[in-house]
Amino acid sequence: MDPKVMGYGTVGKDTPYGVFFIYGRRFKGFHVRFRDIARGGLRMVYPSSTDAHALESARQYNEAYNLAFAQQLKNKDIPEGGSKAVVLCDPIVGPVGDVAPRDFIIRKSVKAFSDALLDLNTTDEAVKEKIVDYYGQDELIYLGPDENIIPEDITWMTNRAAYRGYPIPRAFISSKPDAGFNHKVYGVTSEGVAVFADVALRSQNIDPTKQPFTVKITGGTDGDVAGNVIKILHREYGNNLRVVGICDGTGVVEDPQGLDMPELLRLVHDSLPLSSFDGSKVSSTGVKHDINTQEGIRARNSMHNRVKSDLFIPAGGRPNTINENNWRDYLDADEKPSSGLIVEGANLFITPEARQLLFDNAGVVIVKDSSANKCGVVCSSYEIVASMLLETDEFLAVKDELVVEVVDKLRALARVEAQLLFREYKKDPTSALPPASERISRAITCVHDAVLAHFDDVCEADQQILFTLIEEHLPPKLRELALDRVQQNVPLAYLRSIVASSLASKIVYREGLQFTEALPDSNLGNMALQYLKQEKKVQRLVQDVRSSQLSNKDDIADLLARGGVRAGMDTPN
Repeated sequence: MDPKVMGYGTVGKDTPYGVFFIYGRRFKGFHVRFRDIARGGLRMVYPSSTDAHALESARQYNEAYNLAFAQQLKNKDIPEGGSKAVVLCDPIVGPVGDVAPRDFIIRKSVKAFSDALLDLNTTDEAVKEKIVDYYGQDELIYLGPDENIIPEDITWMTNRAAYRGYPIPRAFISSKPDAGFNHKVYGVTSEGVAVFADVALRSQNIDPTKQPFTVKITGGTDGDVAGNVIKILHREYGNNLRVVGICDGTGVVEDPQGLDMPELLRLVHDSLPLSSFDGSKVSSTGVKHDINTQEGIRARNSMHNRVKSDLFIPAGGRPNTINENNWRDYLDADEKPSSGLIVEGANLFITPEARQLLFDNAGVVIVKDSSANKCGVVCSSYEIVASMLLETDEFLAVKDELVVEVVDKLRALARVEAQLLFREYKKDPTSALPPASERISRAITCVHDAVLAHFDDVCEADQQILFTLIEEHLPPKLRELALDRVQQNVPLAYLRSIVASSLASKIVYREGLQFTEALPDSNLGNMALQYLKQEKKVQRLVQDVRSSQLSNKDDIADLLARGGVRAGMDTPN
């Protein structure tokens, strides 16, 4: 469909790059993307009634647009732009508690929708000649699992893509059970959340490696982000971590002195909900509520507002839980927030209006979801490029080693963004962090797009300099095994996008927002190339200094490495 016809959602005013609308038996679906090369989740929506279906139908495109737009902001560090597929299934109302029709319709709709996407992006000439193609170019769609997608769906879609002759079928959908990085198993989203939490705590003069700190969490011990963030924070800080409140769909457990950590870790390890928390492990200062009483429901639903802590990590719960109508519930009788720091592990838990109101009225420092939980999508991007470069048996042989290297890259990307965010906050403590998160995303995307547009205008020698960023982008094991396959296996457009995203992120994170925002868009592409060339020059100079006989060579080399690129850019030729 022409994306200009479809209009905007409610969170942005950018026209999508492309929109697919697919109407099938018992379902209809939108796939919205904001760049030619894009990735994002496939979400299956199954309403409980015909009335609920009517409501979901009215907002379906808006949901797909908004989620794809949010994904575009989150995907700033990777070659793929943002996309989202939202498929609305027709409900079949059966006996109360009968889930068979629901599962049957969802599984059938997953197959039909994904097969239709393959129809529209096929290499089969017999099928292509029956398609009216206004775009006229090959398109590559990369999906990820979202609501109501199960491992069996992922396996089926990957196999179907191979059967249909889709280019690089293993890259069609991420989080594959075998030749992929399971987000929950490896805690990839939570690794980034934990890094943002570390930087946020230090900004408030709390060193979590040296002093105790308290945290409350929404999302259960059996959840992906919540369970893993407990495990990771305990790994990093040991007994300094004190979880004073946690809730999920089954209940809530609280203790101002800190909950029993071995018991929490047991639930995480066994993927058990909070209703399985051993009541004998609750201290005299703590309390456990299940949701089988009204008191328990009230306690669970209000935990995020009531329990006081140094840090709040929403890692589960309903969208818009804290909104412009109820944000004052987060404050106590003295108008003080129950937690002065929030790192959003879950998407959309707090509305944009509520974020601003909490900051303006109570000074709550909030790290927005598109920054805090970005590492999940970055991990999926690495899975895509690994799928392009390695056969399944090769991937499985080095998977454990590759996971460690990918997690290192995720934590590094989270840290440089967190440090930039809090540098910006230190410059202007009167400005909230969420707008700065969006500025970072837009700045990186702007440079990314400028580099892509500039590619064909640069000489062959400069293109080769740009392509050195591909080697830098790949994890070491992937470089070792498959660097020589890159040009043959990876589409040129994807390679160029790797270069553009890597260079854009490097510049914005290192130099800050004002450096790129002060430049006209028309100059960004050339600036980025000159920046990379200057970086290469500085690297050579640093090596020369370190190999010299100067008595203070290491200090000089460190200063040169930290500021030499920017100084060289500012020096007239």
